[in-house]
Amino acid sequence: MNERTSRYYAAACQVDFPCPQTREEIKPHTDRMIEMIDMAVEGYSPFLPVKLLVFPEFAHAAPVYPTAGELRGKLAVPVPNEHTERYALKAKEHSVYIQTSTFLESDPEWPKAVFNTTCLIGPEGMLYRYRKVNPWIPWEVHASPHDLEGYNEELFPVAATPIGNIGCAVCYDWLFPEPLRQLTANGAEILIRVSAYMDPWGATPPMDWWTIVNRCRALENIAYVVAANQGASLKHYPPFSWPGGSMIVDHDGRILAQADPGPGEKIVVAPIDVQMLRYERARRKGHQMLAHLRSEAYPMYRQPFYPAGRWTNTELTIEKNEELIEEAKRRLGYAPGE
Repeated sequence: MNERTSRYYAAACQVDFPCPQTREEIKPHTDRMIEMIDMAVEGYSPFLPVKLLVFPEFAHAAPVYPTAGELRGKLAVPVPNEHTERYALKAKEHSVYIQTSTFLESDPEWPKAVFNTTCLIGPEGMLYRYRKVNPWIPWEVHASPHDLEGYNEELFPVAATPIGNIGCAVCYDWLFPEPLRQLTANGAEILIRVSAYMDPWGATPPMDWWTIVNRCRALENIAYVVAANQGASLKHYPPFSWPGGSMIVDHDGRILAQADPGPGEKIVVAPIDVQMLRYERARRKGHQMLAHLRSEAYPMYRQPFYPAGRWTNTELTIEKNEELIEEAKRRLGYAPGE
């Protein structure tokens, strides 16, 4: 890695689109995100080069239907697809890396499942496909790869690129420390959050979970965080409004840049210095949490909570999700909700 590739701008790009009802409505959203890539790369060219661009969850399509069957029939697309091909051409044109918004993905290998999938695309093409491991249950009925018996792809892929080692997790994944810790263990230096994180858990007190979690995951993994959030208004993505607040955080949890909270399209940029990150990781003895991790101390990880392989041949529904949540709560000794 040389100076030209070790220090650059990352751009967190948030959007405010109407929620698609059919897959034919995805193209105009892709059109606009392609325009935003051009804006970011060209607009900030007098400063540091923009080399990494991140878009929020659900900017192509959101799970607006209550069953996986309806999502498959009306919104799901294969990955790769015509849209990822357009991003690949744009990545090659500008020599940049694009973490796409999520697609609702269909895969003939898993005919009962719909995945919530984002891709990292660079000048060399698609580098990984990440399928959300922790859907926001009970409402999200797209499948977790964890829930499919025989699924053998890497759950937490990391791409080694000229601008650093990049890994991604989606929205609710970030409420769990484990996905980001596993990405870091797999080599990630830049942790990307592709998110549609709604009010009231946004970027402003007293419920500023968005900001707190992004900063915590950065410092506990000694990693940069580039987090793009939906800035959609209530009329576009009912029944929720989306607070935006897209941000970039350094490896000590410092906010380097953040969009003002509130709906609307916004692009924020901040510098990434991968050489400095690598120096910090190699030099530190204190606050080196992964090296200090006493993994054997936690017997809870030897038991299942939300069981693996449950939805291999069964179509997921909100009601089935609720049943499994109640089952796990009983094992934990929690009283069922009224």
